[in-house]
Amino acid sequence: MKKFNIRKVLDGLTAASSSSSAASAQSGNRENDMIQETLQSEHFQLCKTVRHGFPYQPSSMAFDPVQKILAIGTQSGALRLFGRAGVECYCQHESGSAVIQLEFLVNEGALVSALADDSIHLWNLRQKLPAILHSLKFNRERITFCHLPFQSKWLYVGTERGNIHIVNVESFTLSGYVIMWNKAIELSSKTHPGPVVHISDNPMDEGKLLIGFECGIVVLWDLKSKKADYRYNYDEAIHSVAWHHEGKQFVCSHSDGTLTTWNVRAPAKPAQTITPHGKQPKDGKKPEPCKPILKVEYKTTRAGDPFMILCGGLSYDTVGRRACLTVMHGKSTAVLEMDYPIVDFLTLCETPYPNDFQEPYAVVVLLEKDLVVIDLAQIGYPIFENPYPLSIHESPVTCCEYFADCPAEVIPALYSVGSRQKRQGFSKKEWPISGGNWGQGTLSFSEIIITGHADGSIKFWDASALMLQVLYKLKTAKVFEKPRGKEEKSSTEIVDEDPFAIQILSWCPESRVLCVAGVSAHVIVYRFSKQEVTTEVVQLLEVRMQCELNEVESPECGGEQVSAVSTPGTSSSPQTSLPQSHPSTSSNNSSDGLRDNVPCLKVRSSPLKQSPGYQVELLIQLVWVSGEPPQQITSLAVNSAYGLVAFGNGNGLAVVDYLQKTLLLNMSTAELYGSTDPHHRQPRSPRKTRQPSAGLCDGNDASAAPEEKCKSPTSDARDNSFSRSRSSSVTSIDRESREVISSFYFCDSLSKKSETVAVPSLWVGTSLGSMLAIALTVPSTPEQRMQQPVGVSFCGPVVRLKGGILRMAQLDASGTLLPHVYESWYEPNAPEEERERPRRRRPTTPPSSQENPDCQYAVVCSEKQAKVVAMPSQNCVYEHNITETSFVLRADVVTMTAGVGIACFCANGHIMTLSLPSLRPLLDVNYLPLTDMRIARTFCFSNQGQALYLTSPTEIQRITYNQETCDNLQEMLGELFTPVDTPEAPNRGFFKGLFGGGAQSLDREDLFGEETAGKASRSLAQHIPGPGGMEGMKGAASGVVGELARARIALDERGQKLGELEERTAAMMSSADSFSKHAHDMMLKYKDKKWYQL
Repeated sequence: MKKFNIRKVLDGLTAASSSSSAASAQSGNRENDMIQETLQSEHFQLCKTVRHGFPYQPSSMAFDPVQKILAIGTQSGALRLFGRAGVECYCQHESGSAVIQLEFLVNEGALVSALADDSIHLWNLRQKLPAILHSLKFNRERITFCHLPFQSKWLYVGTERGNIHIVNVESFTLSGYVIMWNKAIELSSKTHPGPVVHISDNPMDEGKLLIGFECGIVVLWDLKSKKADYRYNYDEAIHSVAWHHEGKQFVCSHSDGTLTTWNVRAPAKPAQTITPHGKQPKDGKKPEPCKPILKVEYKTTRAGDPFMILCGGLSYDTVGRRACLTVMHGKSTAVLEMDYPIVDFLTLCETPYPNDFQEPYAVVVLLEKDLVVIDLAQIGYPIFENPYPLSIHESPVTCCEYFADCPAEVIPALYSVGSRQKRQGFSKKEWPISGGNWGQGTLSFSEIIITGHADGSIKFWDASALMLQVLYKLKTAKVFEKPRGKEEKSSTEIVDEDPFAIQILSWCPESRVLCVAGVSAHVIVYRFSKQEVTTEVVQLLEVRMQCELNEVESPECGGEQVSAVSTPGTSSSPQTSLPQSHPSTSSNNSSDGLRDNVPCLKVRSSPLKQSPGYQVELLIQLVWVSGEPPQQITSLAVNSAYGLVAFGNGNGLAVVDYLQKTLLLNMSTAELYGSTDPHHRQPRSPRKTRQPSAGLCDGNDASAAPEEKCKSPTSDARDNSFSRSRSSSVTSIDRESREVISSFYFCDSLSKKSETVAVPSLWVGTSLGSMLAIALTVPSTPEQRMQQPVGVSFCGPVVRLKGGILRMAQLDASGTLLPHVYESWYEPNAPEEERERPRRRRPTTPPSSQENPDCQYAVVCSEKQAKVVAMPSQNCVYEHNITETSFVLRADVVTMTAGVGIACFCANGHIMTLSLPSLRPLLDVNYLPLTDMRIARTFCFSNQGQALYLTSPTEIQRITYNQETCDNLQEMLGELFTPVDTPEAPNRGFFKGLFGGGAQSLDREDLFGEETAGKASRSLAQHIPGPGGMEGMKGAASGVVGELARARIALDERGQKLGELEERTAAMMSSADSFSKHAHDMMLKYKDKKWYQL
């Protein structure tokens, strides 16, 4: 354990960070006491843990019917695997190319992925973090379709040229057996048939391969005789093909919306042609063409009619109609509308064998932004209730906060009110994707994630034990009147779209008080209640914030400390407006016709029924001032112990008493400084034009330019920081910017130099690096608190830093983090006589600080540096420059098991941690370059070494910077593969066995092996060993099929050695051929010449 003595700092003997420096401190002061630090660099390690949410831009899907695992590939090369609720896995192809097809090796714990860059990969799923065992990169042909028959090791790969190559999935080598397009079609077509769009083997005869070409030709290929048995021609392009399980019929879907059914032995014309959604003319003519049927599946049942399931094929006159899945069963046709376009669908069946009655029981439908599973066994085809957290993006996420180590009773309380919000009408059956097992390890603390959304909704998620489950959803837009159409949009709104979007969240877990700020310059305070109430009139407070001195110019000594001079004041201010009861009685226009004293949104006029959960306590709205719209709110804080909420923007700050519903303070930033204002403020700038859209959410438009994407909630200040930090020289124009309130911190502190007892205080941080203090006088008893006003006095600046202030916290004399003061939760709607309202609770103070009660430390972190300031002397005792070339986007003071520190995320992608109070660098990892403002807006740290950010518009990535969590991660992750016996093959029956009916097997090894088929051209594809390699195979070898796996490993190792020998032999043969050719040429040259002619 390392000890730090502040006296050594004075002598310049400290061995802290090379970039840290200490400010002066008076000798003999109690702030010079010995402080012990327990947090060390070995407590930190950075790694990704889990990814939650819907796979962004999905492109393909596969299902293992025995393991019951679902795989989804995306356009960015990501692979998401889902088992039972809580069993998820994320993998990534290094190339980042789109995943065009996935094929499971059923019940083998392996998966084949085909990518748009013409590579195929074999994934080992027998380990908790799947890895690639082999890759094969095609060089001359583009991959269009793959097919892996059940219980086969030979993968058919169709290409854009119309050829089919065959890959051994064990060794990932190409067979010399190739089906060439010209051999397949011969003279049936005068032109090239186009790419291969379908490959499948006859369910009853593995030796017959059905090949579908895009132009409309289908070929039944005999693998043994290497020729086509039958060719089926149709005028329209083919999109998909599906077999009847008996192998006597197949169905094709076409580009004109038709389905053709063919008898295998009757290739002349289809046995049946139907247009499921076409209008049938009365005169018997051909139906009008429809949209293409992109996919069809044909599934049989033992007891009834077969199912034919298809997507697409709607009539062209259904413009604007949503995507549909059509289920045809007997004479009934059900058209199921989907919320988003369909990417792919799969029918889940009772058997994995293609030659048996399929008995379909569900359909998995992969949509662009959702995953739906339909129950085929119940009338009306209800959907299953989805247990995965795939609704993060239901409305685009605009902000999020992460709370680890929450009070134990909070999650059950949120779950109890959230369970009443669940939709009804789901299938009564269990979720069918049920594979895998949960992890064994767990974290001892509870975690909650809160997400704010563009539609004004807020979601609470239980994030404990690396899982994610929605607990409760709150709709803040219910407080306002909703315009019925765009033409009814109010002229006072300051954003073009999403006027209810959540910008900032402030939550007190102990008291369950929630405060949110929206983009329309409004703040809502919520209290948690287990009882339903009806609010006749929403409590409304309108605040008029304006600033006469807008532009400021920073002094050159931006990072130096400013001497603090206390300037006591009162709560009165020339800009304070009296609280107004709803409806507002303020005038809409000033004398010169400009909008004045009107809020941006209209408050609901009818009674508001509030269900158990979060209920509106107070609505605060900023109003227009002399034709100027209110500035968006840039910082927010709520404190339940004081009953206060503070918010600020580019004009100043306001403090509201949400218990008495009164405005305590409303003033500009300049007034906070009093006579010590360090900035040269310019006269007020001309009136600004109406603000554009806030741009909080980028939706799903990945193609937008970075400048057009999301803006950080600190708006002007943060954007200026972006431009300032990326410029090598700072001009005077760059330095001139509005001073924005960037952060708040409520605490009991020694804010004045003369104080010896900690008093309730509000610390204020600004975008120009100033930290100021305001002392509060809060009445002590609950009765006095509701009758007497809260007093306010100004303590002036405490310290200045480079860059905008991001985070503030407080340490006691022993260097221990002082928790925020709070009031424990009580039922706000209980009758007065039953209400047991607790007094304001102060967290217990560690015994070590009792010895020195009149010394505290303020921790202040900005975009550029961090400082630790002794209170009340206001001497800077530690200072650390975090970054010179970049700037900090997010900083949090976090509690770890071993101690307390600061965690920072910089715009250059570095994640750093600093010790407290000495600010020693403990971790610095170049993790993630800032590629999107979404990351800057959503990145947040939490206690116990946890952090998260929105990695795509639909997915949350969780990471840990805690060494202990990294060490235990393998135990906590779920297992995808579990040993399961493959179901028995269907019984052929006595007569089929006697007379040779039933399924015909094929010795593919004999056909495709090297002895028979020869070797494939080496230039066709390149084999690449995967990072999983032999180690991954050896790890997979333990288990029920261990002996088989070991045998395969031995074969693979032998194959590798043989391959190397063959390559050397081939090189020698090539050299010998070359020598022979040259010798032959020389012989021909001199054959007929005499010796004297040489």
